[in-house]
Amino acid sequence: MTRTITPRLRTLVLLFIAVTGALLAGAGPASAHAALTGSDPAQGVVVPKAPDQVSLTFSENVSMNDNSLRVLDPKGKRVDLRKPTNLSGTTYAVQLKSGLGKGTYTVAYQVVSADSHPVAGAYTFSVGAPSKTVASVGDQDAGGGVVGWLYGFGRYMSYAGYIVLVGGAAFVLACWQRGSGVRAMQRLVVGGWLTLTAATLWLLLLRGSYTTSGSLGDIFDLNLLGQVLQTKPGAALVSRLLLLAAAALFIAVLFGAYDKREEEEKRDLTFGLAIGGTVVAAGLAASWAMAEHASTGLQPGIAMPVDVIHLLAVATWLGGLTALLVALYRAPADTPVDSTAVQRFSRVAFGSVLALVATGIYQSWRQLGSWSAFTDTTYGQLLLVKIGLVALLVGIASISRRWTGRLAATAVTEKEKETGEEAAAGEEAEAEEAEAQHEKETVKASVAVQEAPAKASKAAKSGASGVPGKDASAGADSGDDAPERAAQLARQQAAMDTARQKRVRDADPNRFGLRRSVLAEAGVAVVLLAVTTVLTQTEPGRTEQDAKAATAASSSSSASSDSSSGALTLDMSFDTGGKDGKGVVRVDLDPATVGSNEMHVYVQRPNGRAFDIPEVKVAFTLAAKKIGPLPVAPDHITTGHWAANGVQIPMAGDWTVAVTVRTSDIDQVTVSKSAQIG
Repeated sequence: MTRTITPRLRTLVLLFIAVTGALLAGAGPASAHAALTGSDPAQGVVVPKAPDQVSLTFSENVSMNDNSLRVLDPKGKRVDLRKPTNLSGTTYAVQLKSGLGKGTYTVAYQVVSADSHPVAGAYTFSVGAPSKTVASVGDQDAGGGVVGWLYGFGRYMSYAGYIVLVGGAAFVLACWQRGSGVRAMQRLVVGGWLTLTAATLWLLLLRGSYTTSGSLGDIFDLNLLGQVLQTKPGAALVSRLLLLAAAALFIAVLFGAYDKREEEEKRDLTFGLAIGGTVVAAGLAASWAMAEHASTGLQPGIAMPVDVIHLLAVATWLGGLTALLVALYRAPADTPVDSTAVQRFSRVAFGSVLALVATGIYQSWRQLGSWSAFTDTTYGQLLLVKIGLVALLVGIASISRRWTGRLAATAVTEKEKETGEEAAAGEEAEAEEAEAQHEKETVKASVAVQEAPAKASKAAKSGASGVPGKDASAGADSGDDAPERAAQLARQQAAMDTARQKRVRDADPNRFGLRRSVLAEAGVAVVLLAVTTVLTQTEPGRTEQDAKAATAASSSSSASSDSSSGALTLDMSFDTGGKDGKGVVRVDLDPATVGSNEMHVYVQRPNGRAFDIPEVKVAFTLAAKKIGPLPVAPDHITTGHWAANGVQIPMAGDWTVAVTVRTSDIDQVTVSKSAQIG
């Protein structure tokens, strides 16, 4: 049997390695989930004088340290004051040294997004006129390289370990309780626990290097590890390790005290294990939800519980599938997985698929935001691949359900047949036993009558001599080996019975068909898990589209400000944090000179569509002359359009234009940009 199984298992292992390598090889720095949506000064612009600060706006909150935002002069010397601050919402700034000369300056950033992924990049702007620059910011390979690949592989193994641990334990507890005494099932669940524990420790060591230098030499840097432990992802990994200690106790009870209980005694313990196991499994799933996609962006309060349910459904389905595969191939002949267990798992898997589809639809809407994101973004394209794999898996599972039905029908037929045969055999055996007993008693009585004179004579001789008869001694000696011989024959018979049962089981066409379909399901599940791992490291489609819209708006703003008409156009991204809280506000000032100006304000969604909000206010401040803020309340003209005439600019200078955007009764934010007016 082992020779038949080994090539198939080897094929699964090779498939796992190939798919994981191919998919994780592309998980480089572009996988980050926070995107740069705006900057001041903007990329490529030429400003008349050096700004006091450089600000960057991201699509979500980010974590920074003193080296996260650097500004380098044309000679490559650092000219920032090293302490980035959060201006408002998702906008961060660093102050610059005074007295900076003309030339091209380089802005380099390396931050960690709110969903734990690193993002890095660089751009240039010029003061006075462009110039040559020798500034070098390295390869900005945050989250990439060898460390990035190892971190991605660790994520894959952590997901795989969680699925096998939770799904295997659930299969034993809910579907096949006799499996708690099967060595192969014990090794599977314990293997899942060991894999998840090792992967979690591995990710904890790699985390510092993954989000900063990307150097293998920094893996064992204790200072870097200390910084990781103070972050949200680090706390999530430590929480996972603590929950794994509780999971170890659960495994010890499941395969120890639980297995030794009688069937009636298992009922109360089953309920307790089910409650405790569900709590631990949900806690482990929450360690992902609290630090990744679900913890940031739209509706995090709903998204995190949905993410926990999604992970539990995946583990119950795919982990239980793995356990069923092991049971079909490796369960001993005297404890085969029966049709009842397979039917129970079929029902559990069906419920898991329903939960998976429901939570997956919500997650897709949350991460994409539009139908076009399915085809226009990397996240959407990967999601289409995942949906196709899930559909294929469900199709194969339907075939497995048919084999399960046939196996159950065969089992019922065989049971009825065995019951009838046992009844007939029992009646025949009772008749034969009664007849044999009658014959035995008759022979015994006849022998007793015939041997009575001989026994009397022998007893007399024995009494006379006082020496026991040799015949009795010889008879006793000849029977010494009888128990050992009987035990040996019993063992041989048991081995023959086991081999016969195994041959009968393996020859069952329904069981053979179920094995093949479950093996195919497991192969697809390996690929599905790899795609899902890469998907969690890919920038969500909603964020990618927001970044593209902001980049296009920034380019439009730069072109407008440089036009010969003298009009000024400023585009600023905003995020109030509420429903429909993201968008872009555009301020047009014509002719952007001292005196009276005409101002138009446009509010658009990230996809460029105009929409109305309750209130828009604008203020002008000339900090160098301590003028302002000068408030302007534009009138609403049409959808997404406000305007004001006679906006007075008292003198020329570097003015700060601040726009306050209110999207609900309580959600508002102020965004600003500096521009030369007059």
